[in-house]
Amino acid sequence: MPTEFEKKVYEITKRIPKGKVSTYKQIAQAMNSKAYRAVGQALHKNPYSPKVPCHRVVRSDGSLGGFALGQRKKAEMLRKEGVIVKKNRVNLKKFLFKEFISS
Repeated sequence: MPTEFEKKVYEITKRIPKGKVSTYKQIAQAMNSKAYRAVGQALHKNPYSPKVPCHRVVRSDGSLGGFALGQRKKAEMLRKEGVIVKKNRVNLKKFLFKEFISS
């Protein structure tokens, strides 16, 4: 059973549209938190995939970060949605979803 923290992470992550990515840091900030690593842990345990698109969450430098099915699969899923991934990195200037509202 997900914790309240994890439920918030999943609710925020569901808002990321196809063709866009967010960062662990952005999700934490949308929750008024600095627990970036805890966001990553929650997404690693995500029981609601693909409804909660954890593959759309990357590191603040644009690198892919972790993924339960591996980075290759994460990159493949992002590419299918139109996100360009080069050398396991996403151009955040082009693909970052910035419209989170603190919850």
